[in-house]
Amino acid sequence: MAKQRALLTATEREQIAGEHGSERKYQATSRVRRRLKEELTRDVEVLDEHSDMLLAELREIVCENSNE
Repeated sequence: MAKQRALLTATEREQIAGEHGSERKYQATSRVRRRLKEELTRDVEVLDEHSDMLLAELREIVCENSNE
């Protein structure tokens, strides 16, 4: 099975890390920011309404990694 992305594509990871220049980094940052505001917000709303367990897993992963 093909590897799937979560929030970033492999290319966006490289661009945000600065491996493709500042313009590409800016563009990737903009795309990800839009996903955070639009898509991720809707995803969290769906999980909140329909799957408390998945929402708790998401929170655990995000909050755990934010302390690193």
